[in-house]
Amino acid sequence: MKLVTWNIQWGLGCDGKVDLHRIVETAKALSDADVFCFQEVSHGFAPHDGGEDQPAILASLLPGYTPVFRPAVERRDEKGRPQVFGNMILSRLAVMEVTSHMLPWPATECRSMQRQALEVVVATGFGPIRVTTCHLEYHSDEHRKAQVKHIRKLHEEHEKRARLTYRDRSEGPYRSLPAPVGALVCGDFNLGPEDALHTEMRKPFASGVPSFVDAWMIRHGDAPHAPTTGVADFKQWPQGPHCRDYIFMSENLADRIIDLRVDVETTASDHQPVTLTLRT
Repeated sequence: MKLVTWNIQWGLGCDGKVDLHRIVETAKALSDADVFCFQEVSHGFAPHDGGEDQPAILASLLPGYTPVFRPAVERRDEKGRPQVFGNMILSRLAVMEVTSHMLPWPATECRSMQRQALEVVVATGFGPIRVTTCHLEYHSDEHRKAQVKHIRKLHEEHEKRARLTYRDRSEGPYRSLPAPVGALVCGDFNLGPEDALHTEMRKPFASGVPSFVDAWMIRHGDAPHAPTTGVADFKQWPQGPHCRDYIFMSENLADRIIDLRVDVETTASDHQPVTLTLRT
């Protein structure tokens, strides 16, 4: 199973051009992924997307993939036209379930917007996997802390729910699906490897639920994380190259990692794409 996660900044490259074709070509060159997870996908915000329907364009550029877009921000302009901005997953694997989680948005004085985690359950050769992609708050540590706590709580509840013996075998919406055998949470976490929230994300659960591990650390040990932003866009990122994008996974999947890489060369976005390969 191969996955790519990338904050595509609505296709805006470091050359100032918005080019979704370049995004898809770059992502596919990095990995012939079964699942693409993109953050910052736009439709209706003309300064970003030029009025184009980016979810529809990405879907057309990846035929054979099931497109799942859900907005973190959903508004209407003065003419009632939709304005949406959020996360998108495109899966070549069968999608069994889709859930859009609105993340905590504390009422603190902060330049901010609603944040979201988009979750799908996909069928793999070793069983259903829960894949979640997210884009956490940039401007507020308080917001990020609440969002990491919520993501961990969602995982814990999913795992506890899977232990329940009751199963609904009807064909209606109450039907119980097969329990996922593991979980991946990826995206732009807007925090560094040295951040206390990186440690918090990996903290064991008191309930015995499989904890999260950082796929980079499992694959590369103590080697510094490859930079996932600040590689070429020094205006937005004057601190230079650094890491803020991750793939966390439930620890029971750790022995399946074959490869974990970052494309540190592309300038098609202000972030760098990350790819994971799991043994099936």
